[in-house]
Amino acid sequence: MSNPVRTAGLAIVLALALSAPALAHAHPKSSVPAGASTVTISPTELDLTFTEGVNIKFTGVKLTGPDGKPVATGDGMLKGGDADYMVPVAGTLADGIYTVDWHALSTDGHNTDGTYKFTVKP
Repeated sequence: MSNPVRTAGLAIVLALALSAPALAHAHPKSSVPAGASTVTISPTELDLTFTEGVNIKFTGVKLTGPDGKPVATGDGMLKGGDADYMVPVAGTLADGIYTVDWHALSTDGHNTDGTYKFTVKP
């Protein structure tokens, strides 16, 4: 094998090895209600299961209603492990599309954030 080909192969292997840790940050692997879903009963809590453990002090969600106003939620807590995050929802949600803005600090110290939507339609 020629030296340039060997060098290119080594560069590819190193790039893949160095990019693997970036994929390990905490991202929701599931949520209840699920993103892009329609629920017929107003949820009493939001449950996010992350791909890895999160630091409770620096993890949270903001729930926004169809009118663009924040929806009251309680304090988030871990349940069933350090990757399962739950936030109680105050009151009954009206019909419409809701936006969940989440942010997390994984136990390895990396920040992540994102958004998903779900619809309430009894």
